[in-house]
Amino acid sequence: MDPELQKLVEAGKLSSHAAGQLDKLRPGTFCLHKSWGFGRVREWNLLLNQIVIDFASKKSHPMQAQYAAENLTPLAPEHFLVRKAIDPGSIKNLAREDSVALVRNIVESLGGKATAQQISEWLIGDVFTEAEWKRWWESTRKALKATGAFSVPAKKTDPVAIRSEGVSHADELIAAFNKARQPKQQIAALEQIIKFHSQFNEPEKQLQPIVVSVENTAARNQKIHPELAFELIMARDDLLARIPQLHTTHIGLSLSKLILEEEKRLILVLPKLPAAKEKRVLQALPPALGPRWTEIALHLMQASHGRMVAQIPRILNEGGQHAELRTMLERSIREHSATGEMLAWLCSERENWSELITPDLLGAIFSALEREQHNAPGRASKLHRTLIEDRQLLGDIFKNGDVGLARDAMRRLQLSPLFDELTKRSLLARMVKVYPELESMITGAQPQSEEAPLIVSWSSLEKRKAEYEELVKVKIPENSREIALARSYGDLSENFEFKAAKQMQSVLMRRKAELERMLHNARGTSFENPDTSRLSIGTILTVRATETNEEETYTILGAWDGNPERHIISYQTAIGQALLGHEIGETLSLGTEHGAAQFTIVSIQAAPPDHTSPTADLPSESAVEAAVAE
Repeated sequence: MDPELQKLVEAGKLSSHAAGQLDKLRPGTFCLHKSWGFGRVREWNLLLNQIVIDFASKKSHPMQAQYAAENLTPLAPEHFLVRKAIDPGSIKNLAREDSVALVRNIVESLGGKATAQQISEWLIGDVFTEAEWKRWWESTRKALKATGAFSVPAKKTDPVAIRSEGVSHADELIAAFNKARQPKQQIAALEQIIKFHSQFNEPEKQLQPIVVSVENTAARNQKIHPELAFELIMARDDLLARIPQLHTTHIGLSLSKLILEEEKRLILVLPKLPAAKEKRVLQALPPALGPRWTEIALHLMQASHGRMVAQIPRILNEGGQHAELRTMLERSIREHSATGEMLAWLCSERENWSELITPDLLGAIFSALEREQHNAPGRASKLHRTLIEDRQLLGDIFKNGDVGLARDAMRRLQLSPLFDELTKRSLLARMVKVYPELESMITGAQPQSEEAPLIVSWSSLEKRKAEYEELVKVKIPENSREIALARSYGDLSENFEFKAAKQMQSVLMRRKAELERMLHNARGTSFENPDTSRLSIGTILTVRATETNEEETYTILGAWDGNPERHIISYQTAIGQALLGHEIGETLSLGTEHGAAQFTIVSIQAAPPDHTSPTADLPSESAVEAAVAE
């Protein structure tokens, strides 16, 4: 022991145990503190009963000798943090050249176990960036598994551990299977065995019992949970294919036999399988069902979900059944019996089915959407989104069609309750791009206002036009994008962003309709040469209160020009209507904040003309729809 430490012990300032610990923390030694982390002993100052440590966040930090002895852990030269501090370049080289050795060093430094999070904390920043770490760890995990020397858990939160001597990876895999109590757990364990099948030195002795267990579990579950039986048998087949020494003990328990026995329940079983296994079952239909497989596959396509709808046509084409598939699609389109999933798939694959992309397809789409709306009100389906978001679809449907069919389709769309007004007019605009001669159907569909014309100043008219332009070209398209983005988040029933965007759409569309009606009725004027013999639009009047003899001046202008603070009155207001037509010298009874009062008209003059230059007219209805559709 250092003589200075011995003196502190003899003086009663330090216990013998603490002195022994401090003897391991001589200057230059690396250490760990539970709060401040990794550090290095800089110097001893035993006269003051202190040692000084350089931590990453606390340089030259003094500690009382007794406290340091109790709270600092000395690190050996082979500890990972010491190696990284002394020679970071060699650690970077080791990460590139021998990632397994690097992980072993880290795990040993952490006591034999380390989670991915702990390993990353020691590497990110000094050795890797965040992105580099993710790529490196993905490949390193595979390398660790391949060595058999590490226990690498499936869960990221569980630790990687160095295996004890005598426990191989193969033994661990078998133990994991034997511990599994549920079929799903057995399937997951079996897939790991298949993945590392080459690590079994005596596969027949080690794995034949597992084959027996898998087949017994499949037989027990077939009646109540047939999807588990399918998964177990396919996993067993994969194991048998990789290890020829293994054999089945249930004669006749095969994928083909399962398909035959569960033929009536396939429509319920297949959606419960993972995508890759669902595809394997579909690919096994021809050998299992013989000549009937085409009929069964077409029936499954008509009655199943989107994933299977996309799988079955590929299998039919691979089996030379393209003509049968086309016949079924033609019939279901003609009879309007095609499901929304089928039609959405057909629209996405229309380059390969151009002969079916006709106006009849749109009729089938409308029928499918109406059925979906009836079965699930308010829920947007894949087909609904396809029709709205695929801006080329309607053009492709009608590019070789008859204008009469297009006119009928537009009438049906105008009357359809399937779409909100903005979406409906956007779809109509796409059809007008193909048939410009049908533009009148859009403009004619809008009711013409029967209201009296509005007399407005050019300046107020220009403000309304600017508001309309911003609404149509900026706010509504932005709202449409917000709706599309919110829809992508899924689960529209609980999607707050989608509901808020749809509510804003209603507000914007109401304002758009209001502006359209107002602008349609508006008649701009500069108020030049008004009739000053009586009160009229574009005149300034001076009135005198009968009781107080106080005079006030007011200007009567257009419908949108009212400004009470500046004493400008819109002719459409109640007071404006009460003033119009009266002459100088007449006495009027007008309402004030203190009640009715008598006023005499003193003078009538012409208001200054509005010299605002009118801009071009608003875009036509078709142009507006095109802007919204873009």
